[in-house]
Amino acid sequence: MAYKGFKGAGMNQKQNMNSVLKQAQKMQEEMERVKEETEQEEIEAASGGGAVKVIVNGKKELISVKIDPDAVDPDDVETLEDLIIAAVNEGISKAEEMMSERMGAITGGINIPGLF
Repeated sequence: MAYKGFKGAGMNQKQNMNSVLKQAQKMQEEMERVKEETEQEEIEAASGGGAVKVIVNGKKELISVKIDPDAVDPDDVETLEDLIIAAVNEGISKAEEMMSERMGAITGGINIPGLF
């Protein structure tokens, strides 16, 4: 008779496991959809008060660079280089933040290593 109790409990555990697996699969599909959508989005970032503007996509790829002609000083190329680096880094940071926020909405804020 004791075995009947275990048998029933085993069935509930199996049903619970199947439910968890279905939920995980749903979450994975939703995460993939959001990832694909987010990778297509473009994020603008700027430095030097707008002297350098860049566009980065959700894949963290540099799409565009716009430089105000007034920011170009042949005697001070280093400053322009620094402005470009700052703008690109800000764009990448914004792209990472956007992806993290959107994935966090799906995962309930749980950080899953290697997710994105």
